[in-house]
Amino acid sequence: MAVAIRLQRIGKPHQPYYRVVAVDHRRAAQGKPLEVLGSYNPRAEKAKDKVVLDTARVEHWIKVGAKPSETVASLIKAAGKAAAK
Repeated sequence: MAVAIRLQRIGKPHQPYYRVVAVDHRRAAQGKPLEVLGSYNPRAEKAKDKVVLDTARVEHWIKVGAKPSETVASLIKAAGKAAAK
């Protein structure tokens, strides 16, 4: 099974909120995820509230072959920089 780490949109119209999820890449974007790895709120006031990730689980999925989308890869990078501060 090929696994992808991508964003799953939730939230109301005009108020986007996303979950970072591990899913079978053949499933629909809004389908049931294998695991919820975190969240992304683009409307958050503070930078630390924008991205919340379980980095240990993200690393686990990447080690077993999951491929993050471009957007998720940039969020992982940003979360790593924020954690280093």
